[in-house]
Amino acid sequence: MPPALETVEIDFITPRYLAGGGDPAWITVPLHRACGWSYGDDPLMPRVLLSSPDQKALLRLEPDPDGQWWTLHHAAEPDRPAWYASFGARTPVELIAAVTDALTDPAPAADAPRDPHEALRQAGWSRYFDDGLVSPDNKAYVERLGTPTAPAWFVTVSLGIHQKVWQARFGEHTPAHLVTAFTTALADPHPVPRPHGSLGLPTRDPSIVTRQTTDVHAVHVAYALENRVQSLAARRTAPPASPSCPPWSPPKSGRSR
Repeated sequence: MPPALETVEIDFITPRYLAGGGDPAWITVPLHRACGWSYGDDPLMPRVLLSSPDQKALLRLEPDPDGQWWTLHHAAEPDRPAWYASFGARTPVELIAAVTDALTDPAPAADAPRDPHEALRQAGWSRYFDDGLVSPDNKAYVERLGTPTAPAWFVTVSLGIHQKVWQARFGEHTPAHLVTAFTTALADPHPVPRPHGSLGLPTRDPSIVTRQTTDVHAVHVAYALENRVQSLAARRTAPPASPSCPPWSPPKSGRSR
């Protein structure tokens, strides 16, 4: 009789925007291994720098207690001025990965939605002030600022007036399909996995977040990142199979907490 597969406890968190930051490798490793981004190595500096093969995009991950931890800068192109996007430390990596996956997609769908508001409306988000939307639980807000031709976008998650959890900022001229990739991932009702008992959750209040604790085969956890890398690398020869999604999901028999 073969030995039983080892399992580990994983918390599946909803809403996903309150799941904490997660593992930065979910973003950095695929960019390097699947998309050809190069990185600098300075062991004396607590930061990661990744640059695209054409040297037009630079992703910086740098701990900053007073600002955004993730910053993506893109140089100007003939049809578009330079733009940037930035993300706070507790922005779930699954949401940032949606942006980097869309940015590096060698063959983006021509009919991909371009309105960042559309996925939010479909998920039941409601009007917020002049040109914004708020989540059904009133914890996440998406605001469009600037001009209609060059809008800037701010996404803020908060537990109260003075308890901001994280903020994402998309500067003017950021391609609309990248903002849409982010808001689509933001509105996705599916939970995201985190190690059981993770200290990165901004709140454990069961009236705000749901944690469904599930025993998952350790091999699935160990190979999740490798599967993501392979899926993204395969985009150059075949359509992707939801590369931003985890390779497992909580069974209905999981324990909720």
